[in-house]
Amino acid sequence: MKIKICAAVVLTAGLVGCAKRPDAIVPVDIPMAAYSNIECPGLAQELVKEQTTLASLSKQQNQAATGDAVGVFLIGVPASSTFGGDKAGQVAVSKGKVNAIESVIKSKGCR
Repeated sequence: MKIKICAAVVLTAGLVGCAKRPDAIVPVDIPMAAYSNIECPGLAQELVKEQTTLASLSKQQNQAATGDAVGVFLIGVPASSTFGGDKAGQVAVSKGKVNAIESVIKSKGCR
């Protein structure tokens, strides 16, 4: 009976999935038009703001991934992902914003 319960827990953990590391998360495609009407100084400020946001989200995502690895090892369940710690969507959007801002900065020749 215990073996069946353990097998069910491990199977469920595999279906739920673990949080990815931030470097494995693909950015969302954000159109450059979202930032094209902003001048260079504003773009620089926006870039710093979004890079700060991305760093914070990446830290939280790393913690979720580590928590999932520990949870699966100890109890067979990715606890962080199960309880809302996974920030993959937010990391993907923030990465997309950084990419879009950097592209606009490059296209405008900002320094």
